[in-house]
Amino acid sequence: MDRRRFLIRAGAVVASSAMTRSASADTSPEVAIDVTLYDDAAAAQIPLTYVGLSYELAQLSDPTFFSTANRDLVSNFRLLSANGVLRLGGNTSEFCWLRVNASTPEPKLHVPPGNLDANWMPHRLFAIPPESIDALAGFLRATGWRLIYGVNFGNSTPQRAAEEAAYVAQKIGDRLEFFQIGNEPDLYIKATNGTRPPGWSFADYVREWTGFAEAIVARVPNARFGGPDVAASSVWVTQFGEQVPASIAPRLVALTGHYYAAGPPDDPKVTIERLLAGNPKIAVETKAIVASARQHARIYRMTEGNSCYRGGKPGMSDAFAAALWAGDYMLELASLGCAGVNLHGGRSEFLTAGLGGHTPGMNVAKTPQAVPSGFYSPIQSESGREPKAMPVFYGMMLANQFAGHRMLRAECDLKGVNLTAYAGRREQSVKVAVFNKDEQAVLLSIRSEHLVRTAAAWRLQSPSLDSTVDVTLAGAQIQAEAHWSPSAELIEVRNGVTHLIVPAGSAALLFLD
Repeated sequence: MDRRRFLIRAGAVVASSAMTRSASADTSPEVAIDVTLYDDAAAAQIPLTYVGLSYELAQLSDPTFFSTANRDLVSNFRLLSANGVLRLGGNTSEFCWLRVNASTPEPKLHVPPGNLDANWMPHRLFAIPPESIDALAGFLRATGWRLIYGVNFGNSTPQRAAEEAAYVAQKIGDRLEFFQIGNEPDLYIKATNGTRPPGWSFADYVREWTGFAEAIVARVPNARFGGPDVAASSVWVTQFGEQVPASIAPRLVALTGHYYAAGPPDDPKVTIERLLAGNPKIAVETKAIVASARQHARIYRMTEGNSCYRGGKPGMSDAFAAALWAGDYMLELASLGCAGVNLHGGRSEFLTAGLGGHTPGMNVAKTPQAVPSGFYSPIQSESGREPKAMPVFYGMMLANQFAGHRMLRAECDLKGVNLTAYAGRREQSVKVAVFNKDEQAVLLSIRSEHLVRTAAAWRLQSPSLDSTVDVTLAGAQIQAEAHWSPSAELIEVRNGVTHLIVPAGSAALLFLD
């Protein structure tokens, strides 16, 4: 990040903070950075549906989870967004089957040859009762959210997939965004996956995927699709958009892929410092995918990801550092034209099952852990416990304040500081989010083409980057039943210039009027 021009992009946020330091009482000298905001007619508009959560499809084997009866979970979803998108998929989606009726047979389970101890797939089936889909429909109405539904591509047939899709489409109705067919097909031939035999190729994938899609369309005439939902290959994403047959191409409305910032959790190189350093490949690959999607009037959505793959790393993925990473990452993608981000999580039993029973995060946990995996889950929702908003949830909340805003362009000299900033406009209000991932505080002076008379801010902060508790946004923690009472501080404005100190290891969300 050494002394370069930086484009600031966009957001919405209600802010709290005056010219005061954070609760951590940072006493390091500030680096002065000037920021200038400009309107940009070509800048991206962030959809209201930008924020999303991703869960294992096997979670539907419990019909009480995504249900209006699970009131605390409904409340947490609504607090995060009134217009979010729930994606159901993951490794377990390749082993799920919907018992549409009593005569629906169990699918044949494919088990790859070799030592399954080194395989990271479930290799057992999960039956989904139809009442889970019925309850899910009510959950979506109660939260205001929409659905991306992952169809089994690993242990299924086109006919079975079509029957399942027809039931889902009937029950979910207009809250169904699109279907996905399969999960991370770019890993199918790897020994850790084994869903397809060696030699199986991208061309085989397109051919088989098309067969499933055509069968679904025969049962669901208005079906829409997203794909290829890869683990890592951005090349697969752009090639898929170009090579889907013309008979299905108009129904492919979204290019999709996954992104995990680090991993595995038991790798000593996976640290908070490296997580917050950022990844320059994000911008390069996202720009290429967005450009390819727009050529065909499609969107790009990051449908599964988080701070560290294989369940996350304790002390990082469940700590304040993950909140800073999540808010920063989500707004970086928004600034590049991505239409949405779904961060993965859920109940540990299904996340562990999706990893073939492995729990690598437990190998590096410094204290006894009640949750064997799912350290990265935005909402901790273990059986018998009230749902709890985790640190990463706070970063997502901050980022979602930008939904519905058009990005602004801004220029600043970062002076070598590990800081990112994003800004946006909605009508006459301007919002600015700043993530200071450095070890020194920053004094920002923010100028705009339009006269700023008043400013306020929310702080995103915690005692330390590895804190797993005492995270606050706008001076408040999220309490039981998703109760949150934010407060905003006035920020000093002199001659139209907004002045703000952002302590080391914290973020701020500004509202300029």
